[in-house]
Amino acid sequence: MPRRIEKIREAGVNELNAQQKELTEQIFRLRFQLTTGQAEALKRLREARKDLARVKTLLRAQELSAASQSPATKKAQTNG
Repeated sequence: MPRRIEKIREAGVNELNAQQKELTEQIFRLRFQLTTGQAEALKRLREARKDLARVKTLLRAQELSAASQSPATKKAQTNG
């Protein structure tokens, strides 16, 4: 599992957005498999949900770090 999060952390914003879309579609398909009674779908569904949460967390962290940097640069430009 540590390798998985490191791989996700190394990805860029565009890659994370693509991965988020892919995981959302995968979760959608796995829910259908689960209703048809395929037992292995439950484990993959849990993993996909956790991966999606990881991706969303990293995207939000990058968004917040970019937002915190932009007001600081605006203050420096107005003071200088």
